[in-house]
Amino acid sequence: MRKNANFHYERKLWRDGLGFVAGVDEVSRGAWAGPLYAAAVIFPPKVKLDFPLADSKLLAPKKRLELAEEIKSQALAFAVAQAESSLIERCGISFATEYAMLKALEELGLTPDFVLIDFFRIRSFPRWRQEAIKAGDRLSATIAAASILAKVERDKKMRQLATQYPEYGFENHVGYGTKRHQQMIKKHGPCKIHRLSFIPERLLEQ
Repeated sequence: MRKNANFHYERKLWRDGLGFVAGVDEVSRGAWAGPLYAAAVIFPPKVKLDFPLADSKLLAPKKRLELAEEIKSQALAFAVAQAESSLIERCGISFATEYAMLKALEELGLTPDFVLIDFFRIRSFPRWRQEAIKAGDRLSATIAAASILAKVERDKKMRQLATQYPEYGFENHVGYGTKRHQQMIKKHGPCKIHRLSFIPERLLEQ
């Protein structure tokens, strides 16, 4: 049985007088194509949601869409940012992840007092104003909310890219290395949005 995320971490920070607690998460670090997305969300202190939150990967697409609208209606602030596949190839996935997370935080419109992040620390963000939580998108409701917004926006982007590159089926696998995606890369070769460093060499040999 799935356990929903809660506000355990946030409540402790709110009690300490830190009103603007942001949750941050990314999606698609492991994808073979398309941009990486990150989102940041701030809920008001002592918020009481009438809907459960969980890691976006555990939710059906329709449920994610519904929750994304609920999150936006309840949040004090939210933002979604992306790092293009070209940046990932040029600078590496770690740099691109931090880039997208920082950009999402900067676009919130509010300066967070503290940031909760799924698994990662943001090296260029003050260390004393952040906490990396292992499996944070399953534990912290604010991180879970960020994961949902990031996932919804990235899936939407991949559906758009599927119309530009219809031969790859991006609308189905959203850029991950599924068997079907592998077959299409082998048949057609990579396209502009593929992350070449992620794809096994055997698939790139023509």
